Amino acid sequence: MTPKQRKVLREQAHNMQPAVMIGKNGLTEEVEKAVESALAASGLIKLRFVGYKEKRRELSAEIAVKTSSEIVDIIGNVLILYREIDDE
Repeated sequence: MTPKQRKVLREQAHNMQPAVMIGKNGLTEEVEKAVESALAASGLIKLRFVGYKEKRRELSAEIAVKTSSEIVDIIGNVLILYREIDDE
């Protein structure tokens, strides 16, 4: 992803509300399913870290790998993920 594409995606995500909250239980199967579902629906989502704030970078990378998505940005406790939507 180019810096220009990241900028455009950050702008698009600016007014979005977080689709998924990652709480005290961390990256659970339910969280993975919720992220997968949200990415399938819109392709661009925000996640908020309510718990595990100190490990947000590691968890962000893990989520991106498990969902085949790309990290657009991590701003404070908010992660922005992007994945192209399948047109099938």
